[in-house]
Amino acid sequence: MKYPEKVKEHIIEWLKKYISEANQNGFIIGVSGGVDSAVTSTLCALTEFPVYAIEMSIHQNKNQISRAKEHLKWLKKNYKNVKIISHSLTNVFESFKGELIKQNKHNLDLLSLANTRARLRMITLYYFAGYYKSLVVGTGNKVEDFGIGFYTKHGDGAVDLCPIADLLKSDVYSLASHLKIISSIQKAIPADGLWDDNRTDEE
Repeated sequence: MKYPEKVKEHIIEWLKKYISEANQNGFIIGVSGGVDSAVTSTLCALTEFPVYAIEMSIHQNKNQISRAKEHLKWLKKNYKNVKIISHSLTNVFESFKGELIKQNKHNLDLLSLANTRARLRMITLYYFAGYYKSLVVGTGNKVEDFGIGFYTKHGDGAVDLCPIADLLKSDVYSLASHLKIISSIQKAIPADGLWDDNRTDEE
């Protein structure tokens, strides 16, 4: 990316205009420990509007959880308008899966279960959005969500606005470096955290 400072300022001003016109109080965003959510949550924090950053683990890899918590700690330290919420969904997911096992004698569909995780997270985000009268912010970039369609319909694809939708993944990394996102996130291999085998996005 040639002019990260200009891109940063453009997105921040767009976010401010959007939230003011929507007559909402703040931004709700899920933080996963990945670079997309780290960059997006930081951009939201820079608007100085209230930001509710939510970590929602469902059998998450320990490295993903530690990176998410490290980023949340960094956000809270650097931006006084950020509120941190940790809300584990593992028990909810296991209860849902248990009911499926009781009711169905056939094998469970693993892709459907993976997408269920994303949809449980979105239900959670919209609960807090209603509670705080805030907008749910998406973290999809141009390639994943708006190029090849690598997202869950009515899951991470169900948002009110998406600040990095015009950025390629390489642009996201450039912006992450400019924003001084913690190095462990910048170096992490992208993964959606929806599968028990911890497969990467590339896989």
